[in-house]
Amino acid sequence: MPRVNLQGSSSIVTGGASGIGEATARQLAEAGSKVVIADLNEEKGKQVAEEICGVFVKCDVTKTEDADAAIAAACELGPLRACVNSAGLGLPARTIDRNNDPMDLKGFEFVIQVNLIGTFNVLSRAAAAMAKTEPMDADGARGAIVNLASCAAFDGQIGQASYSASKGGVVGMTLPIARDLSSAGIRVNTVAPGLIDTPIYGEGEHAEAFKAKLGASVLFPKRLGVGEELAFTVMECITNPYMNAEVIRMDGGIRMPPK
Repeated sequence: MPRVNLQGSSSIVTGGASGIGEATARQLAEAGSKVVIADLNEEKGKQVAEEICGVFVKCDVTKTEDADAAIAAACELGPLRACVNSAGLGLPARTIDRNNDPMDLKGFEFVIQVNLIGTFNVLSRAAAAMAKTEPMDADGARGAIVNLASCAAFDGQIGQASYSASKGGVVGMTLPIARDLSSAGIRVNTVAPGLIDTPIYGEGEHAEAFKAKLGASVLFPKRLGVGEELAFTVMECITNPYMNAEVIRMDGGIRMPPK
């Protein structure tokens, strides 16, 4: 059985302007797919889209109209075969602070809205578009969805209640959504990264020293992961026709301590 052929297809990557999303978008383009970069960062998103001969669509993943616009743009480029949901954010806060005051509920809701509800919003609408395409093979395959969670879904640290809850939700909905979409020939998998070298850590000597300290806690190799390595696994989930309903930790074997 050959790998899924993405030549002539279209793909959507939320959060595709940087980090894991950008690395995935580049690998999808190399595989022959026309990629829609769906992101709020207009400057960087347009730059990446231009470099990979794709299209940028400014997209707030929590808005159905934005998701629909990104999907419509993809469908104009070819049959939609892949959707990667890597848009996300964190808002560190303890459940109660040092003064014993509770976390701001709006902050908790915001993280859930973007990371969990935003992921479902885009994937459900992408799945509807995929379901309308012609099957690619004798199995009736029409496409693949990959969601990005985090090892915080399993090893949430102090101050990560909202982030861990949001990513735990992404993990938890993987199997039921894969079951929902099986009749349409759409596979669903989740990748859960560990400590990844992204722009969030900043630049310069201090940032490099901090990243080296973090990397020392990784089992092996003793460094932060890079976006390209995560994208390798995302691509495996898309192009391996038998990969379905799985949650894959990509963390170098780390198990996060409380803090």
